[in-house]
Amino acid sequence: MTPHEFKTARRKLGLSASQLGHVLDVNPRTIRKWEDASGTRPPNPIASRVMNWMLDGYRPPELKQDGILIDDSADDSDAGT
Repeated sequence: MTPHEFKTARRKLGLSASQLGHVLDVNPRTIRKWEDASGTRPPNPIASRVMNWMLDGYRPPELKQDGILIDDSADDSDAGT
């Protein structure tokens, strides 16, 4: 995932750099460095994978426990199936 794709994904999910940093357990400055167009520090591959999972509908427990709301069109009634 390129820095531009990473930033686009974060925005599509409706998360701030701070919120995503909380989910990924990294400093929000790290998120901003991963999104920097210069590409000097590309997004972490594991963070990129988590972003793709979130785009596919996965919602980490941190989002629910801490009340971080994101645009979610999936129905929670079938969660865990």
